[in-house]
Amino acid sequence: MADCNHDCSSCGVEGCGERNEIKKVEPHVGTSFKKVVAVISGKGGVGKSLVTSLLASELAKKGNKVAIMDADVTGPSIPQAFGLSNAFAMQDDNGLYSVETKLGIKVMSVNLLLENNEDPIVWRGPIVSGFVQQMFTDVNYGEMDYLLIDMPPGTGDVPLTVFQSLPIDEIVVVTSPQDLVSMVVAKSINMARMMYIPIVGLVKNMAYVKCPNCNERIEIFKSKKENTSGLPILAEIPIDPNLASLVDEGRIEDYSESLLDKVIEKL
Repeated sequence: MADCNHDCSSCGVEGCGERNEIKKVEPHVGTSFKKVVAVISGKGGVGKSLVTSLLASELAKKGNKVAIMDADVTGPSIPQAFGLSNAFAMQDDNGLYSVETKLGIKVMSVNLLLENNEDPIVWRGPIVSGFVQQMFTDVNYGEMDYLLIDMPPGTGDVPLTVFQSLPIDEIVVVTSPQDLVSMVVAKSINMARMMYIPIVGLVKNMAYVKCPNCNERIEIFKSKKENTSGLPILAEIPIDPNLASLVDEGRIEDYSESLLDKVIEKL
């Protein structure tokens, strides 16, 4: 229908061919979230997991109770960033339990269920989507202020499942200063707008590098179309070898700079 807002729960039209009966799922009985935020991009490799990890760390340092759900099932990287590569999620009759980081951030990822972190997840789309739902419904995170969802790239099965069935409050979009990236990121922005999900703003990763001698800001990548969405750029993350090393070492929580204050303020 031309005037469809894609919210079938508020629609009274019978026999609609576009009717979607997917209902919002509830979290585990022992879990509550004050706000659920998805970190998206559309493009792979621009830094969604980095932004998710930094945002969780900065929120935790400000006294918030934070959980991360790693929805990038076939390319999970959140456990590595927090030094949880050898950790395993525990399970009992009451469900699965997330794994805690040094700052008390609750993490759930498929890699926390594998004996070998390098084992591939060779699942078709519906199975991946079902697993993402289970990470929300079957995992006991406890009473949390924020759930951050690290989304996979693209606008396919998993993003559609998350947007339709999980109670997403807001979205943070990650981009980088290249025209190709901007075009692909715009697809995710338009998808979110089609689904009527509020977008907080943009985080631009790999925005610049600082000269180690004179501290001059150098913009390595140039783009004429990096922000045609009309969304505010809330943060710019530099190319920082120290940050990259901390991620590789599983110590992202030790990064001392606050880069996402404006994002937190908007949330």
